[in-house]
Amino acid sequence: MKEKLLLLCGLLFAHSGFAQPSREPIKVTDLLKIQQVGGITLTADGRKAAFTVLSTEPDAAKKSDYKNVSQVYVVNTDGTATVRQLTYAKEGAAQPAWSPDGRQLAFTRTVDEKPQVFLLASEGGEAVQLTHYTLGASSPKWSPDGKQILFSASIPINTLLRDSLLNPAKALPRWSFEKPGFDKNEQLVTSSAKPNADGSLAEIRAYLENDVVDKKAKVLTKLNFQDERDVSADQSFTQFFVVDAVAGAKPVAVTHGFYDFKQVDFTPDGQHLILTGQLDSLQNPDRSRESQIFMANRNGTQLRLLLGQKGVSYTSATVSPSGKWLAFQFGPASYASVATLAVMPLAGSSKDIVTLPLDRAKAGLAWSQDDKYLYFTAQSNGGVPLYRAKLSNRKVEKLADYDSGITSFGVARDKVVFARTEIANPSGLYLADAELKKVKSIGHFNDWVQTRQLSRPEKHTFVNDKGLNVDYWVMKPTAYQAGKKYPLLLEIHGGPAAMWGPGEASMWHEFQYFCSQGYGVVYADPRGSGGYGLEFLRANVNDWGTGPSKDVLTALDKTVAEGWADAEKLAITGGSYGGYLVAWIISHDHRFKAACSQRGVYDLATFFGEGNAWQLVPDYFGGYPWEPAVKATLVRESPITTVQNITTPYIMFHGENDRRTGFVQGEMLYRSLKVLNRPVEYVRHPGGTHELTRSGDNRQRIDQMLRTYEFFARYIQP
Repeated sequence: MKEKLLLLCGLLFAHSGFAQPSREPIKVTDLLKIQQVGGITLTADGRKAAFTVLSTEPDAAKKSDYKNVSQVYVVNTDGTATVRQLTYAKEGAAQPAWSPDGRQLAFTRTVDEKPQVFLLASEGGEAVQLTHYTLGASSPKWSPDGKQILFSASIPINTLLRDSLLNPAKALPRWSFEKPGFDKNEQLVTSSAKPNADGSLAEIRAYLENDVVDKKAKVLTKLNFQDERDVSADQSFTQFFVVDAVAGAKPVAVTHGFYDFKQVDFTPDGQHLILTGQLDSLQNPDRSRESQIFMANRNGTQLRLLLGQKGVSYTSATVSPSGKWLAFQFGPASYASVATLAVMPLAGSSKDIVTLPLDRAKAGLAWSQDDKYLYFTAQSNGGVPLYRAKLSNRKVEKLADYDSGITSFGVARDKVVFARTEIANPSGLYLADAELKKVKSIGHFNDWVQTRQLSRPEKHTFVNDKGLNVDYWVMKPTAYQAGKKYPLLLEIHGGPAAMWGPGEASMWHEFQYFCSQGYGVVYADPRGSGGYGLEFLRANVNDWGTGPSKDVLTALDKTVAEGWADAEKLAITGGSYGGYLVAWIISHDHRFKAACSQRGVYDLATFFGEGNAWQLVPDYFGGYPWEPAVKATLVRESPITTVQNITTPYIMFHGENDRRTGFVQGEMLYRSLKVLNRPVEYVRHPGGTHELTRSGDNRQRIDQMLRTYEFFARYIQP
């Protein structure tokens, strides 16, 4: 009966455009109206929830631009109170954390371009700045007694070398800094020589170092020398500190050394810290992808290893409320893998590990108050449901459907508060019982969507040539009328281990916009996507082009076979790996009238050098470009190899500061097509990174979407 009711609701929703003709179609500027709920945290008694809302506002400094601002809100979980906004400062607020008694909130706010921790009474009022740390303060967590706050900061190596509090012994890293000719890191020792270009060798070295300080030179010795927007010679380490929760208190470091700590938290009794980090004293951090879990005293002393193994990454350490159990994930230290969820007694060892079976990538581990359940989300079958695992029988239970995406959640007592993306709402806030059987909306941040006419995706599945089930979704034009033919847009996701579905927040607006412009949209999760288990995830190893292209084109063919899509009006678009697959497809298939790639990879050997995601090359192709067999595979799998076959009108986008994939490959593909005299247009967005179309500059996001639509309109008329 429940399934029939859901189907009926779906049919009514699908035809809501006809039932309510007064509704408007989605506009491109509706992107600026979307509010995103996140950062959910509950008080220990479960009576209140704090969360953040990310909104887009006009930029006062740049009148024609828009900026994203996060503010903190609170709501009672009894369902009777309205949502209250707690912070209003133009600098915004993020990362809320309740004090143990629920009377105060810690949060972060940017001050002089650095995050700092603030304190605010739960009823509101004036926030008080707690930290004034030069290097910033992020990710606040309260000690169980409510007297201290733990926070993280990124420490540049030059600061760590010279700071008398962080490094009183003026120690050097034991691992090699990998500067040729300096085997013992002696170049890091502070020199008394004065800069002199015509002086002694020591003075010349001081002169050259001064050039680096004055930004006249960047000297690279790092393996991972690209960050998200630039080439960087800097080496930084995430360290953790505690500070008394009173004004004027000074932070004290609880982690030390030339290591990177990913996560630190108090044990429930407040006597110890649980730490996750990369602590290989003999290996340069860039050479290791492993991480370990440690325990230390509350002040960071007596650090001891709990879990660690060569070639394995241990993450997500979370202690149960009683302090008895440690939950965590572990798996191969590589990209194309699915970590295993496990628990063990905190006082035990690796021989006591119990695994909880679910062949999906899991996130956001949270314990129930009684230690019986472990909650988490996981990408799965096109959705991001909430799950819970029962420790007593290792049973994993799915609490939400595959038709939406839970983007944030908090658990306390018998309450669950979560944020969800679904077709009817790009981001909503909900209150539920511990089993998610009774769900109630408690936030109305995107009510404007109720005035819009939407297209609802229909899910389909086929079996590909590897025997794998491939999901795909079809969205008809918003104003669809039976008997008419419509253009069809094939959308392709990146990753390649990403996953799309109706709950994908980053694509909600784009899908609806193109449907409102008279296009049908089809998208699939081809082999290699996340959300379908390890076998599916690794089904594109050594095969980025042929196999995945078969999957997305089969989804396209099956959609055209429905009869309403015009096979003479097909377009294709994708970003990142999706941009790669667009280029691959149009160099092998000529059915499309127009094509668009954003932020793409086009030459895998070049990508190995210019992208900070370069490790995808050894992960997926088993080696490096100078190895003959691997080189042959990279040439075969690179769209630039078959660029001469591209005749489809093509628009390409890249952020000028995109260091995830790099942009040289885009220039190479563009120039090749120009030399070949093919119809191509190349758009560069100044300052844009790989997040260009997701969380990038709002005007540039709109620009990219409109330019894509306008380019398609030159060749396709809906």
